[in-house]
Amino acid sequence: MGMPGVGKGTQATRLAERLAVVHLSTGDILREAVKAETDLGLKAKDTMAAGELVSDELIGDMIAERLSRPDIESGFILDGFPRTVIQVGILDGVLERLGIGLDRVVLLGASEQEIVRRLSGRRVCESCGAVYHVDNRPSAKGEACEECDGALVQRPDDTEEVIRERLRVYREQTLPIADAYRQRGLLVEVEGSGAPDEVFERLQAELVAA
Repeated sequence: MGMPGVGKGTQATRLAERLAVVHLSTGDILREAVKAETDLGLKAKDTMAAGELVSDELIGDMIAERLSRPDIESGFILDGFPRTVIQVGILDGVLERLGIGLDRVVLLGASEQEIVRRLSGRRVCESCGAVYHVDNRPSAKGEACEECDGALVQRPDDTEEVIRERLRVYREQTLPIADAYRQRGLLVEVEGSGAPDEVFERLQAELVAA
């Protein structure tokens, strides 16, 4: 868990590799189901084609189907779900039906100033999709992509105004989830500022201590 741009996907991928478990991103689960044209994927595809958000219940059903596969028997890391208190209840129901218990819930934290800096500085090649950052990874070709010379642009959702709105939604909808898991004794809080390697070292240390 954590605010947009804090590095959830990066750290979840690293931790999954270190522990030799499956990294389950809800975005990937959704895209896979749609591409495979499963019953659930077709329902989601119809919903998205109509310009509507995929319901919590449908996402829950997809996660339930994914967690029923044998490759998660050694463990898994869930990335991107739950994001609301309602989704916590849905996940509880899925895990109870499957006889699975959560070991830990990791909350990556950083200042809003750091998140705004990270996301607003991101630039993407409009031709090949390569990602750069004006501070951390600038292109050697200035405003052109090093790979294909395409123009580097800022995504519409990477403007400061949009980022601060996303952070407001995060505080309103997602932070209460942290409180729920804290009360259950499952929450591990990790400082997400700094280089990815530094964050990963802190993450591992906190999990061992917990």
